[in-house]
Amino acid sequence: MRDSAAVKSAERDTTFLYAGIWMIGAILSFSAMAVAGREASLSLDTFEIMMYRSCVGVLVVTILITALRRWPQVGFSHIKQHGLRNMAHFTGQNLWFYAVSVIPLAQVFALEFTSPIWVILLAPIFLGEKLTRMRGLAVCLGFVGILIVARPSPATFNIGLACAAASAVFFALTNIATKRLTRTESIWSIMFWLTVMQLVLGIVFAGWDLDIALPDAQNLPFLLIIGCAGLSAHFCITNALSLAPAAVVVPIDFVRLPFIALLGWLIYSEPVEIWLFVGAALILTGNFLNIVSSRQQ
Repeated sequence: MRDSAAVKSAERDTTFLYAGIWMIGAILSFSAMAVAGREASLSLDTFEIMMYRSCVGVLVVTILITALRRWPQVGFSHIKQHGLRNMAHFTGQNLWFYAVSVIPLAQVFALEFTSPIWVILLAPIFLGEKLTRMRGLAVCLGFVGILIVARPSPATFNIGLACAAASAVFFALTNIATKRLTRTESIWSIMFWLTVMQLVLGIVFAGWDLDIALPDAQNLPFLLIIGCAGLSAHFCITNALSLAPAAVVVPIDFVRLPFIALLGWLIYSEPVEIWLFVGAALILTGNFLNIVSSRQQ
């Protein structure tokens, strides 16, 4: 019995390790997308950025599915769930792209990190995952850390902060919907419908005024980065969510906060205050407690 329990524990540890590696890929992808999104926003609006991003995504996913012969894994049986997931993500992503263009990157990511808190709180309702005392403590620590980093006040509040905060709610709904879809759908089906549906949404909203700006030599490289990075981010997250519970996988993304703060300082000379690291330490502590408690279950 002990040998069997040890084997199961080792298998679970290995699975969590692979999920963590996939999330590292997501962190790098989202960071690249944030920088490229800010540069592209100088000449394109968020709907246009989403449209061109989805164009790249559809092309890449179609090539990969064809090359790997995965078309039998792309189905229509859960098209409604795909639609709800992608509408939530489209909304959250547009809010996020606007936020990265008007407020510091570290502040955007700090407010976005309320998303794992929503996931941990909502996962018991939508996914049947347990909300333990340790996860509750992780939520409290993460929330306090985010308040320390963002330090919102009436004097500093603006539309960019509101958009960043709202995007977190939609990203949480997206992650929960992704976890549910991984129970019945292949990763390739999720990625295919992600890019196709968001391309349609991008065309509709970018073209509502019959004025769609065309990419030029200056912003084309950034659009390619956004398209590829966005696709790889979702591919990494989907793989991670297929390996471990959402309440374990998503908080790993907190590591992105100090990383994007460093990029913001190096590229845009954005100030990095000590409070950023104090808040990040609390967030990472909560993340660690959440992972440890999940391994012990």
